Amino acid sequence: MKKIISLFCAVCIALPLFSQVRGNIAIPDLKGYVTLKCDFHIHTVFSDGTVWPTVRIDEAYREGLDAISLTEHIEYRPYVNKDMIASHNRTYEIAQSAAQSRGIMLVRGSEITRDMPPGHHNAIFLTNSDELDKPDYMDAFRAAKAQNAFIFWNHPCWDSQQPDTTLWFNEHTQLLQQGMMLGIEVVNGSNYCPEAHRWCIENKLTMIGNSDVHGPMQNFAPGKHRAMTLVFARSVTPEAIHEALKERRTAIYSEELIIGEDKYLKELFENAVEMNIEKIDNAVRITFKNKSDLTFHLKKTAHDTRLVYFRDYTIVPNGIHTITVGLQDGVRGGDVNFSVENFLVEPNKGMKYTIKI
Repeated sequence: MKKIISLFCAVCIALPLFSQVRGNIAIPDLKGYVTLKCDFHIHTVFSDGTVWPTVRIDEAYREGLDAISLTEHIEYRPYVNKDMIASHNRTYEIAQSAAQSRGIMLVRGSEITRDMPPGHHNAIFLTNSDELDKPDYMDAFRAAKAQNAFIFWNHPCWDSQQPDTTLWFNEHTQLLQQGMMLGIEVVNGSNYCPEAHRWCIENKLTMIGNSDVHGPMQNFAPGKHRAMTLVFARSVTPEAIHEALKERRTAIYSEELIIGEDKYLKELFENAVEMNIEKIDNAVRITFKNKSDLTFHLKKTAHDTRLVYFRDYTIVPNGIHTITVGLQDGVRGGDVNFSVENFLVEPNKGMKYTIKI
């Protein structure tokens, strides 16, 4: 009887593991790098979230993520009571086994939660979150830096802390100069912060995008997804993610937006979309084959007016599209110029691209 009960319990524990199918979001790799899908800002009941840590692993598995960090607030833990172990490492310890079984890389992290300035910051790749529990916020940042953590500023556009304008304070300059701010969350949930985007460019900081989820993660409709950071890593390891973050090899994937440096976004576009060019009479036919789950919104830019082509065009995920470029007044070829409007290389500015025909 004991064996039967033990077997029954084992099956019950295993059922959630095998009842889910691992999700997949098709985004191309870059030359020399693998594209990893990551979320570095997540909460559970060990701060102000409403789900158990292992649930976050199941959600990440279901959505096809490669790595996550459970970043509980150091200073704000309304759901932690005397019956729960108070260590700030507890979330990581609970979720670690589930992450290993699911093939999800779990990064130890915490959120330093202070009023503005300096606001909220996540420190990830920690070795001991308890060391960040300090009365003075600078001591908390120093403790994170001493552990070689990657520290980034969360949601600078959050209206609860900056209700009128989004400002950079002297405290942020101090953190930047002392190597205690290495990135900024340009996207938090569904909110894009153009000021943060600009600050990343000006200060050579890593661009980060996260869900900041507190409640249960919704079941996304086909083609939908949480906000995430795309990390261009040398290998599928936490160490490679850490190195890529420090070297600013990231982009942000939020709804249909991709946000990042021009060189990475251009290669993503070229690796996702296969192009075939064919001359026909007084025109050129361009066939786009999208091999990814990304959407591309194209908009014509300045060009030779003897080339007649689309004003606006959308390449849908996993679709094949053929456009015709008319050649007028004896022109034999030229540049088809457009921008990919949802590939932001500067605040609210799309990526320029040219196809030579």
